[in-house]
Amino acid sequence: MLILAIETSCDETSCAVVQDGRLVRSNVVASQIDLHAPYGGVVPEIASRRHVEIITLVARQALDVAGARIQDLDAIAATRGPGLAGALLVGFSFGRGLAQARGLPFIPVNHLEGHLHSVWLTRDEPMPPEPKLPLMALIVSGGHTELVLMNAHGDYIRVGRTLDDAAGEAFDKVARLLGLGYPGGPAIQAAAAAASSPVTLPRAWLRGTHDFSFSGLKTATLHVVARTARGEAADVRGAGPPSADLSRELTGTEVANIAAGFQESVVDVLVVKTMRAAEQYGARSIAVVGGVAANRLLRERMEGACALPLYISPPEFSTDNAAMIAAAAYFARAVQPDCDIKPNLPLAASRLVRAGRRTPNQDASS
Repeated sequence: MLILAIETSCDETSCAVVQDGRLVRSNVVASQIDLHAPYGGVVPEIASRRHVEIITLVARQALDVAGARIQDLDAIAATRGPGLAGALLVGFSFGRGLAQARGLPFIPVNHLEGHLHSVWLTRDEPMPPEPKLPLMALIVSGGHTELVLMNAHGDYIRVGRTLDDAAGEAFDKVARLLGLGYPGGPAIQAAAAAASSPVTLPRAWLRGTHDFSFSGLKTATLHVVARTARGEAADVRGAGPPSADLSRELTGTEVANIAAGFQESVVDVLVVKTMRAAEQYGARSIAVVGGVAANRLLRERMEGACALPLYISPPEFSTDNAAMIAAAAYFARAVQPDCDIKPNLPLAASRLVRAGRRTPNQDASS
């Protein structure tokens, strides 16, 4: 089964052709980082306009790279949500319109379900064995930080989530605070590599839950930046955020040490909580997916801590991409030609209810 998938939930315009939900024949991603970097984050209107400009070219390139024609396709899939409304609308409308014009089934896909299925993707033949279920997945990106127990395709239990900032969002905000630019994840990783004495920053353990919180860590980092720039005697309580120029008063070593301390804190919490959740729920394997899965320290610490089979999506499939959407579409096979985008789309809420495996941390609206 050959599926053409389209992903435009945020600032990546991506189209892919995937065979049987696993074998990646093509995965074209057109990045918009240069367009959004001057603003320190994604500007929704700019993202939407860029999607409109290049979506046809990206789709054509995906077919060309795969050596496929549109008449070779068995279905077309597109991201329905969650994501930015305007951005979603471009890819979803394009995919649905193309499917209708060609008489092909149209499969709308949840973006988070796509991330979960990124560890099924491969470019190798013969294909490696599939991940063992139930699988405890850490979805960690710029917009999401969740722990999801995957019992089967379409059977999910969210056992933990961030109560405030997503990990990737925290990376972006701290990178901006340190004057490191956008996107924050790669910038902080690069700066931290030069650290000589990482600062010690707090961890929000939220005892008794598998939830996350990074807002306090972000504030603590802000205070360390202010104290370091103004002198250790400075009292910044109640002084409000430091100015945007405060990072210029830091030396390169000071920036590196703060970046390393921040990264250590985030990774420590992600790893420990994932291992605890996997043990409590009897997972047979663990997966780390989403953009932050590309972080080198996170990958190393997960590999060192995990006694179960560990699946970390390769960088190509960690950030937003259409190949993961094709994989999720293949296993879902949920043809819905008349649905519409849903920017706040939950992860298979109805399936969670039907699964009948509620936990104290599960929200039926999740």
